[in-house]
Amino acid sequence: MRQRLCDSLTACMLVALVWPCTATGDALSDMRKSGRMQWGGDQEGGGPYVFPQDKDPSQVTGFEVDLANRIGEYLKLRPEFTQGQWDRMPDMLRTGKIHAIINGYEFTPERAETMDATIPYYVYGLQLMGRSDNTRINSWADLKTGKGASKVKIGVLDGSAAEMYARSFCGDSCEVVAYDGNTDTMREVETGKLGATVEDTPIASFYAPRFKALRRIGAPVQRGYYVIYVRKGETALLLALNDAIVLMERNGDLERIYRKYGIWDAQQAELADIAEKGRFYGYVKVTDSRIQMNQMPTEASVRVGSRKHGWEVVKDYGGILAESAGMTIVLSVLSFPLAILLGLMIAIGRLYGRRFLRMPLTAYVEFLRGTPVMLQLYFIFFFLPEVGVRVPAFWTAVLGLGINYSAYESEIYRAGLQAVPKGQMEAALSLGMSRVLALRRIIVPQAVRIVIPPVVNDFIALFKDTSVCSVVTIVELTKRFSVLSMSTQATVELMGMTAFLYLMMSYPMSLVARRIETRLGLEQQA
Repeated sequence: MRQRLCDSLTACMLVALVWPCTATGDALSDMRKSGRMQWGGDQEGGGPYVFPQDKDPSQVTGFEVDLANRIGEYLKLRPEFTQGQWDRMPDMLRTGKIHAIINGYEFTPERAETMDATIPYYVYGLQLMGRSDNTRINSWADLKTGKGASKVKIGVLDGSAAEMYARSFCGDSCEVVAYDGNTDTMREVETGKLGATVEDTPIASFYAPRFKALRRIGAPVQRGYYVIYVRKGETALLLALNDAIVLMERNGDLERIYRKYGIWDAQQAELADIAEKGRFYGYVKVTDSRIQMNQMPTEASVRVGSRKHGWEVVKDYGGILAESAGMTIVLSVLSFPLAILLGLMIAIGRLYGRRFLRMPLTAYVEFLRGTPVMLQLYFIFFFLPEVGVRVPAFWTAVLGLGINYSAYESEIYRAGLQAVPKGQMEAALSLGMSRVLALRRIIVPQAVRIVIPPVVNDFIALFKDTSVCSVVTIVELTKRFSVLSMSTQATVELMGMTAFLYLMMSYPMSLVARRIETRLGLEQQA
């Protein structure tokens, strides 16, 4: 009976409680009921797409933000931006985290097989850029080198059309290097680490004032189209978005938005042709009477200014970084107690539980220690909705970190339990205590005291591991640093502030760990 109680207690602590949520079949109807249109983007991509406002970095701006806001007005819905990782947007769409992707996603046949695409809202080209003082590269042909010559390094955005085009063009004659951020490659060309970069034309136009050492090389190539993606089969939503885009083109809204950000060019003339013919790669039904055509107010032009430096960066962005550090603290404080509790129960189950329970617990520990925490977060956030279980992003992060660290905590507590002499348990049982009571009053308190220093060290490590939670749309300190770094290029100042904040969070815990170790050492000597 006592053994069964111990086994049941251990097993219960391993169950994570989540709540089911059924998927909807008509996104537009649900959107109209809630009055919201949730669209996804990644601020880390920077301008002119989606990026933090200068005056309030917690809010986003960009031509796609204005586009989404205007579409919301046409559809009488309130647009709500959802931060996510750019390459995970299709997963967020598929699992119902967002209604639409509006984030510089090019139309490709491969994407069209898994998602439905609207007509284009922007026509882009690929612009080759290099240093102004580099006379070696004056055309695409100059990128290809002969045998024995050093290969030119070309920077591109990872997973973009620019990467595919550059790799196809270069073959083995030049080296293509993929980066996570748009402006990373431009900065690397400016510093001489790369010979050239290939950028989408809106990026090249928007950031030209900030990277004055760069120049455009030749005319844009490989015309492409930015489209809005929705889930497969959402025909009503797709038609509503198409109607809005066509009317925005006819009403001049698109031109006004693009001129505001300095990205209107001759290629956008094709948008009028698409809207007039009602065709792109499929028939588009347009009903002018469905949507009121309101004039969009003229707004001042948005241009990227000169880079900020020094104390100006600290003053403008220190507050938002500190706020993001608060998210890091909250995630750590909530997830680590869960890890400790689960870890202790697992350790007890492996050492004192029945044989049938030990093998699954051992497999649990080895699996979690042998797979990346990012993969575990993906499982909770992206796979569980596929089977009808949806966990919000915040609690996904808490559960994911807690469960992952429980495996490591279980090993620490197992070592602590084994460090308590076996005679302690035997003495307790001989005095008439039950096994559960002996564990609770004799064994566990001693084990907990022994493992305090390594547990505190794990808590410090957890502060830094919260950075992986950005993959499930959580904007914590490291993600905020990446976003601001992309939009401001004040990398050194932002990196210094981020490192300082992490140090301020972890150093006090280091002092606590040392104090505990010293005190325990003195007591053991006494």
